[in-house]
Amino acid sequence: MQTFSIHPFCVPVDPGELRAEIRSFIADNRPELPPESRANSWAVGDAAFSRALGRAGYIGMTWPKAYGGHERHALERYIVLEELLAAGAPVGMHWIADRQSGALLLRYGNEALREKYVPGMAAGEIYACIGMSEPGAGSDLAAVRTAARRKDDGWVVNGQKVWTTNAHNAAFMIALVRTSEGEKRQDGLSQVLIELDRPGVDVRPVIDITGGHDFNEVFLDDVFVPDENILGQEGNGWRQVTAELSLERSGPERYLSSYALVTALADHVRHAGNEQAVALLGRMVAETWSLRSMSMSVAAKLAGGDDPALEAAIVKDLGNGFEQDIPRAVQAVIEGVDLADDEEFVRILRTLLMVSPSFSLRGGTREILKSIIARGLGLR
Repeated sequence: MQTFSIHPFCVPVDPGELRAEIRSFIADNRPELPPESRANSWAVGDAAFSRALGRAGYIGMTWPKAYGGHERHALERYIVLEELLAAGAPVGMHWIADRQSGALLLRYGNEALREKYVPGMAAGEIYACIGMSEPGAGSDLAAVRTAARRKDDGWVVNGQKVWTTNAHNAAFMIALVRTSEGEKRQDGLSQVLIELDRPGVDVRPVIDITGGHDFNEVFLDDVFVPDENILGQEGNGWRQVTAELSLERSGPERYLSSYALVTALADHVRHAGNEQAVALLGRMVAETWSLRSMSMSVAAKLAGGDDPALEAAIVKDLGNGFEQDIPRAVQAVIEGVDLADDEEFVRILRTLLMVSPSFSLRGGTREILKSIIARGLGLR
């Protein structure tokens, strides 16, 4: 049976100095944001802030210098992400490009695509989105119906993607499409880069319960995609996309999405005093530390070239459960809280009570994750 081992990092810089450096950058560059935007901030975008991060070398930190990256250690990048999320910085504009799309292009893209997109992504000027989920095929990716059919020197794509984060700002989507039929549902799938300004692409907003717009529907109607935009090997999309999901599922955003409420609770009990709230705060800090250790272990394995799909699924499942529990637990220990109040603490709590149910949907539902975990542990 596999076990979850803590994978140590050997980092070439002083973590304390790097934390001080990025905290100083955030203090000088973060725009003024309402309390609601500091909660779940990795879904909140600000183009000027992303460009400032790019100029400072905080995007594409581990990528090759030849493509605008900085060839820094994976732990250095992890520290920067932690500090940005803990500060509630608006990183949503470049988040997907930095987290997975850039790495995917570097691994599977041809030289022309790398040169066209990766330097701009590292500069915080070019953004990407993911075309995985579809109506009727959310976490069940093998059920995707968006199809690409051969035509001349390329492909014609038809279908629909949904819950497509940041598509309204993105230059391109990396989509999972069906290029052929196979004996198994996982066969015949390919990853393709679709520029979102091509004829036949229609991006429509999906407004969430708080009035926020980070999700979208993307309709693809006879969209022509040239051969060179197929990533990796045609028909190898299932293997490629499942490896990509390890990047999506295991990062610090999987346990820090509700962190703004933890810090707000600390400020609240400092002034109000509440033994139950103090005890809850201690438990949340302890759980955060445990999840952080697990997440860093996955980051180390990814940096070493491994594909820790099992460990990444565990981190996401445990992290999402923790993040979803925080607003409900805080509401339970603060007596007489009026959710219509305009106090900063209440505004953060109110926002997370509304949006936190979605945390266990993004990147795979808990049912899908538990199936991955069970298979990985040899239980099914």
